[in-house]
Amino acid sequence: MHAYRSHTCAELNKSNVGDTVRLSGWVHRIRDHGGLLFIDLRDHYGITQVMADPDSPVFAELEKVRSEWCIQIEGNVLARDESLINKAIPTGEVEVFIRGLEVLGQSEELPLMVFGDQEYPEETRLKYRYLDLRREAMQNNMKLRSDVVMSMRKRMWDKEFREYQTPIITASSPEGARDFLVPSRLHPGKFYALPQAPQQFKQLMMVAGFDKYFQIAPCFRDEDPRADRSPTDFYQLDLEMSFVEQQDVFDTIQPVLQGVFEEFGGGRKVDQEWPQISYKDAALWYGSDKPDLRNPIKMQVVSDHFRGSGFAIFASLLENEGTEVRAIPAPGGGGRKFCDRMNKFAQGEGLPGMGYIFWRKQSPDSIAQERGITVKEVNALVKSGEITLGNEAAGPLAKNIGPERTEAIRQQLGLDVGDAAFFLGGKPKAFEAVAGRARTVIGDELGLSDKDRFAFAWIVDFPIYEADEETGKIDFEHNPFSMPQGGMDALLGDPLKVLGYQYDLACNGYELVSGAIRNHRPEIMFKAFEIAGYGKDEVEKRFGGMVNAFQYGAPPHGGCAAGVDRIVMLLADEANIREVVMFPMNQRAEDQMMNAPSNPTSDQLMELGLRVIPQDQ
Repeated sequence: MHAYRSHTCAELNKSNVGDTVRLSGWVHRIRDHGGLLFIDLRDHYGITQVMADPDSPVFAELEKVRSEWCIQIEGNVLARDESLINKAIPTGEVEVFIRGLEVLGQSEELPLMVFGDQEYPEETRLKYRYLDLRREAMQNNMKLRSDVVMSMRKRMWDKEFREYQTPIITASSPEGARDFLVPSRLHPGKFYALPQAPQQFKQLMMVAGFDKYFQIAPCFRDEDPRADRSPTDFYQLDLEMSFVEQQDVFDTIQPVLQGVFEEFGGGRKVDQEWPQISYKDAALWYGSDKPDLRNPIKMQVVSDHFRGSGFAIFASLLENEGTEVRAIPAPGGGGRKFCDRMNKFAQGEGLPGMGYIFWRKQSPDSIAQERGITVKEVNALVKSGEITLGNEAAGPLAKNIGPERTEAIRQQLGLDVGDAAFFLGGKPKAFEAVAGRARTVIGDELGLSDKDRFAFAWIVDFPIYEADEETGKIDFEHNPFSMPQGGMDALLGDPLKVLGYQYDLACNGYELVSGAIRNHRPEIMFKAFEIAGYGKDEVEKRFGGMVNAFQYGAPPHGGCAAGVDRIVMLLADEANIREVVMFPMNQRAEDQMMNAPSNPTSDQLMELGLRVIPQDQ
């Protein structure tokens, strides 16, 4: 018999009754039933119930065992009584009577419990991550992550891609985030960088003629943390292809990701159709370039209904160039209480409030006031059929702009009695993000969003340039290495109208994929940077390796990268990316378990030719 185990804690069943077995694992739970000890023994694979009574030769030793001790037991497999079968676990039909015990590792008092659903501060969980990871939910998340990565690899190989590894120590990257710098001992005063992405190397592979590349790649960026982003490192499914157009990349990655979500989505619906939405339309309709299409609400421009209206705030605002008013439809939100809650939401976002209109069944009071007759007379006319109660718009904004304009708004938005609409105005960039968040809140509160679904959309046609509002200076708004649509001819016109072959994939409000068809023509690349104020010398200095390679017959190429951590986060139905990363940093980019970042020794600094300047606290 094996020194530690003949079976795992998930293998035993009725066919093993009468066998002598050896199991190793952790004491998950202890139950003392008056002289009869039951222990749930846990390993990576599952749980087996083991037990002993005073007839067991190790009963006295077993009484000393505590939660999370690592032990090895030897004993006989017994069938459980029919009434005691636990159908929730694979080993629920049997138990093991213990005849031998060896303590492999004692445990001190636990800083956090592994058994049960107790909540602990994240700092505690990360400091004792090795204990936190013993919990069933975390074990399942990490197994899911491993299985997803394996599935991605298999699907990419099936598409005739090969996996190649790129350097981890390299030069500073053009990705745009902050680099993690690594000082060079052999070249004092010079620094390497950890790669923000394998971007330049995978493009160089295309120049080298490898045609189809992929990698489950580690990426390093010194970023501010968010719930859906790690502050230090992350993994992505990185791919690149030669001789392709934008649609070829979509057609390649869609079945891979769709298959992964179908395989690991737990039965949730996975959309088969992935619409392509322009960046401009995404901002207008959803207030975000990573829209959640499970929410059916689409915002619309309603500026014309407010021009010259009695609502002075919007009417005067629309006299300024570049301003507009947008409406957020709220089907089913036609009540004053809901409208007041949304007003409170807007105030929490730093706005004075949010204009609204809601539609209700016309009341006899309002008709009486309108016609100058009594309510009793109105009721009589309604009863006789001479008057039909229609719908009416309510709310302060409705009173200001009048019934004709409110009716036109209702018809444009396709709303009816019991519905509402909320309004924001100004320069779109100033309010789009708030409008997007309001859309999400409205969809959630009114139960409009289909939560049991993965809804995907390609966001395309990103503008390459933007102008600074104060100085008018042109700079890159998005990836400077994307091929401009229209090539060199596009760069000779208005730069603010230039769109790139750049794309993102959104799913349920998260960006899962980002990519582009690359600018592989040196003359177009130099011109693109020149428009943003970067001379040829600077481009060659910063990106010389790639620019030089493009002088030697570079093929058209493009690709993308899919965030592994974020994909697993969605599949695991977690709201925080740290729940699916084995050893994540905390919100301050610290590893309290390993004490990183740490202070270097004087010898290390001397060897690297560095001196640390103390910072004021």
